[in-house]
Order: sequence, then C-alpha cells, then structure tokens
Amino acid sequence: MATLAPMTDADRERVGTAVARAEGSSAGEIVTILAERSDRYADVALAWSAAVGLAALLALLLLPDFYLGLYERLTGGWVHEWTPRQVFGLAALVVTLKFGGMWLLMLWQPLRLFLAPNPVCHTRVRARAVACFRIGAERRTRDRTGILIYLSLAERRAEIVADEAIAAKVPAEVWGDAMHAMLAELKAGRLADGLAAAVERVGAVLAEHFPRADDDRNELPDRLIEI
Repeated sequence: MATLAPMTDADRERVGTAVARAEGSSAGEIVTILAERSDRYADVALAWSAAVGLAALLALLLLPDFYLGLYERLTGGWVHEWTPRQVFGLAALVVTLKFGGMWLLMLWQPLRLFLAPNPVCHTRVRARAVACFRIGAERRTRDRTGILIYLSLAERRAEIVADEAIAAKVPAEVWGDAMHAMLAELKAGRLADGLAAAVERVGAVLAEHFPRADDDRNELPDRLIEI
C-alpha cells in the first residue's frame, strides 16, 4: 500500500462535500471518522514480553550447563558448584532482563502493531467503530438511518456500521462494494479519495432503500471527524 499523505483542509472539504451530495438523494445520514489508531495494544506488548521471558527461562532449563558456564565466563568468576538459590537468582535475572528488553522494544508502536495478530486487530477496530457509532450516530436520527464509515490508519482497516433501520433492510455484505472502492484509492495513496469513494457507494445504496423525503433535514454533521 502506498504511503498515505496527511489530510489537508481541501481533502477534508472534499469528504464533507461527498457526504452532503450522498445525503442529498437519500434519507440516510452518513458519518465519517478517521482514526489514527483504534487501540494501544498494551496487552499485546505484555504478552510478547512475557513470552520472551518464558522462552529464556525454558532455554535455561534445557541447557543449564551452557548458560551457567556462559555466565561464569562473562563475569570472570571461578568455576564452582551452584547452589539452588544462585540458580533461581540467575533465572530471575534472565527472565527480568528478557522481559524488560522486549517491553522496551514494544514501546515502538509499529512493532507492536506488526506483532498484533490479525484477528486481534480486526476485533479492536470493529469494537472502536461500534463504540464511535453508538456515541455519534446510533438512534440520533428520527428514522434510525444513521451510518458510520470508520477508517483506522495504523491498522489499515475500515468498518461500516449502520443503524437499525438500515441494518434491517440492507445485508452487511452489501457494503463490500464501498469497502473495495475505498481500498482501491487507499492503495494508491489517495486517502480523501478513498473516503469519498466509500461515501459515494454507501449513498447509492441508501438512495435505493431510503429515498429522500420532502421534509428531510440534515441531522448529523457532514464534516470528517478525526480522532
């Protein structure tokens, strides 16, 4: 995927215009949210750090003579019989150093995201999208026709969440066309165009199932929300 350039004011205006145009032919209310990331994945960093510490302990258990000899050579100590306390102390030191070193490495967010399993990323992005939808769009329109297009940059994932009236009429797989249209633009590095393309496809579906009424009014903001 090409590098995505930061959003400019012109980009934000283009997305807002796309939303207003899409809503002009339907009763749907489209909300767009652009998130820097959906989670900090602190538990992923903790899990990897613990795994590395346990792996070091396992290596010490499987090859004790090698590691005890290595420790003696590094510290310049005389060869001697190890007491249980010394062995346990060395094991604790090794686990602590390995755990701490991995934790420091995992402070680098790109590595943390790289090591986060795909199902975990998918679940976190979906959960954040649903949370944002509940705050900003769910049941905030008269006819329950709000819909959220959520894009999380760090995870490079997107979600579409619809209010109950839309979900009752439109199967979730229908939004796949909007997702593909957005992905095609994002792969080319065109962030604003990707969001606008998704808005256009969503608007077309809404216009088919929820045509705009004469008394329809704008109930949710058209502007792009960045978090």
